[in-house]
Amino acid sequence: NEYYTLSIENKNKLISALNSKNYAMLNDKENIDVIDGVGSFKDKNSVLVTTSNGEQKVVEGEFIIINTGSKEAYAPFEITNSNVFSSKTLLDLKTMPKHLVIVGSGFIGIEFASMFANFGSKVTIVGRSPLLKNEDEDIAKSVKDALNVQGIEILEGCEIESLKDNALNFKQDNEDRIIKADAFLVALGRVANLDDLNLKAAGVELNEKGFIKTNERLQTNVSNIYAVGDVRGGELFTYTSLDDFRIVFSQIFGDKKRTTQNRSIHANVLFTDTPLARVGVNAKEASKLGLNFKELKLSMAAVPGAKVLNHDVGMLKAIVEASSGEILGASFHCIYANEIINEIAIAMNLKADANFFKNQIFTHPSISEALNDLFGQY
Repeated sequence: NEYYTLSIENKNKLISALNSKNYAMLNDKENIDVIDGVGSFKDKNSVLVTTSNGEQKVVEGEFIIINTGSKEAYAPFEITNSNVFSSKTLLDLKTMPKHLVIVGSGFIGIEFASMFANFGSKVTIVGRSPLLKNEDEDIAKSVKDALNVQGIEILEGCEIESLKDNALNFKQDNEDRIIKADAFLVALGRVANLDDLNLKAAGVELNEKGFIKTNERLQTNVSNIYAVGDVRGGELFTYTSLDDFRIVFSQIFGDKKRTTQNRSIHANVLFTDTPLARVGVNAKEASKLGLNFKELKLSMAAVPGAKVLNHDVGMLKAIVEASSGEILGASFHCIYANEIINEIAIAMNLKADANFFKNQIFTHPSISEALNDLFGQY
């Protein structure tokens, strides 16, 4: 598959270029020393760094920031196959798998399913929980329908037993099942990457899920040590990690006003062929909170911009306060959802209501102009 091969080559080139650029951006600054190696705490103010050639150096600091990220969660079942991959190693495959079986139905599993289906692989998702169980039923159905159109098989309610002899062994509805494939992706979530850190030497504590425990200022229980990004758990997204750095910068060098408590409202995105973007609450969450709300819905089949792009899959859904029209949240499953959801997030931060989008002048044809009709229902 030339398309697959070219995509992997381009991915490798892009990663290499970005790594070089980011490394140089830091290393070229006079007041920054970049040391390649493995860091391990000696105490709360010093870290022992071991380089690839075995040399060791102790680095001391008034403040220390931990940003070691996350790694794939351990699979709680027997694995003896050699063709079992993580979300990282799968993209090193030189040849596109004819049949990819994905164990796990979270964001990572779904995104890889959509991507490899586009490459041309037969894809099967095997998960314990219903796909997108936290989303509203109509939104989850919209995404599932789109995945089915891509040819993706979705198996729910499965208990995995083992991965051996090029086969996944599991139970579904109390029946034994076996699926054979030439590649398996195990995507069962993420855990903190704490390898070799020796946190005990610094006295840093973990939370009940094994991530580094932090307060709203991103301090650990040791006041001069901070943790940012995936290693502290919560939202495992690049953009929230970036905002973590804004908070720590404010705490160490600024006015100390930025915290996780006053972080701006922001969206999250499931990057499938037709992306799903969410901000604020959905109807399920609004109901649990006892809010008085109204649901606004619009099929993408009614959006001219989507017709022009020949991609009218999905729907838009917004949750607004029934009496005031305040925007409480939105779920967009559509082309460019990852872009237009940011308009909703900005509006929510500015306390704009449904009438703001109802009366806004948008370019035509565009996807954004659908917000006129969506919020015009209020």
